[in-house]
Amino acid sequence: MPGNFGLIDKDTPKSVYTKSSYTYGQEYELVFSDEFNVDGRTFYPGDDPYWEAVDLHYWQTNNLEWYDPAAVTTKDGNLVITLSQKPTHGLDYEGGLISSWNKFCFTGGILEVNAVLPGASDVEGLWPAVWAMGNLGRAGYGASLDGLWPYSYDSCDVGTLPNQTYPDGTPVANTQGNDKNNGGALSYLPGQRLSACTCESDSTHPGPKKSDGSWTGRAAPEIDVLEATVDSHTKIGHVSQSAQWAPFDYQYHWDNSSSNIKFYDSDKAIPNTYVGGVFQQASSALVGTNQNCYELSGGCASIYGFEYEPGADGFITWISEGVKSWTMMGAGVGPNTISGAGQRLVSEEPMYIIMNLGISLNFGHISEDLQFPAHFLIDYVRVYQPKNAKNIGCDPSDHPTQDYIARYVDAYNNANLTTWEQYGQLMPKNNLVDQC
Repeated sequence: MPGNFGLIDKDTPKSVYTKSSYTYGQEYELVFSDEFNVDGRTFYPGDDPYWEAVDLHYWQTNNLEWYDPAAVTTKDGNLVITLSQKPTHGLDYEGGLISSWNKFCFTGGILEVNAVLPGASDVEGLWPAVWAMGNLGRAGYGASLDGLWPYSYDSCDVGTLPNQTYPDGTPVANTQGNDKNNGGALSYLPGQRLSACTCESDSTHPGPKKSDGSWTGRAAPEIDVLEATVDSHTKIGHVSQSAQWAPFDYQYHWDNSSSNIKFYDSDKAIPNTYVGGVFQQASSALVGTNQNCYELSGGCASIYGFEYEPGADGFITWISEGVKSWTMMGAGVGPNTISGAGQRLVSEEPMYIIMNLGISLNFGHISEDLQFPAHFLIDYVRVYQPKNAKNIGCDPSDHPTQDYIARYVDAYNNANLTTWEQYGQLMPKNNLVDQC
């Protein structure tokens, strides 16, 4: 591509073109980078080959800001996402969300950012995040996500059904003793829209088909590099490093036995007490941060990331301050005999990158001491993959997305469409409960 629009930024030092796996030590190679060294870049639709900022209200998490492309630019060698306290679109704040959706995706490897967290390390209320999602769902576009997020599933069983129950209300365990804020129900999800139970004659499923004629289960999984927060009692900053799952384990308790989980510094990383609710299950840790690596508390940058290997036998290792923080094995979200969920998969979907700065009471208390504007600075984004397992692109043959997105293009471009039904579409039939 002309100019500096290759997959690897020309400003990326040659010395970082390879990297050792954080988990097993083998050599990985750089497959994508953006150093953000050119000032004044803009990210309105069509401006950039790899990134686009959204223009919408992120209602899914009751955000208090409007995301505007004007809030995202580059300056002094950083991507700068600004959260301002100013009225816009009937809201009191303006923030930014940028993603590589349908432009750059990767399957497996290391995603790494060097970032300065916004605000001060002892003032709570900001919600910066770096995360990845499967390309079949576009963050902020509800209809595209309905029935796809946060599934990562290729089994045909009750886990694919609405509310994770059969029409007769079984398993009973999925109706009581789970989310105490929702009458003990386990799931309010609408069912997996593109499941392995989809009727074989269905003409809308993006595929591929398996050798037995059944469909591969498809979805929009989520893995989070970081969501930064400040404890309102201790006034100490940390990040949550998580993966989201569906369908769910009974009471959202995945198998976090010692063979499936490892913390590398127990003084720094601890299990998150939040394990899920009716819309998502989380495998999550709270990880301490360098308290100087905040915009108003020293201004240093710190390396955050995750490394993962897709599939049932895969793993996810999270990275904070440039070292491993914790690892979970795919076996930790194996079959659950009580809830009826089968093996959840460490994402096999092509994943795109999202970076944003918002504000929401959903994520915790908002301090009156916050200073605006706040700036989330990203020095670079880099993606590495094993030499023998390079897989980049948003439309791989084993998990295609382009034809499906083109067929349902409005779901991915009209943020006012909040559900698949509102978009005027029918959920594909499920052979467990429907006549195929």
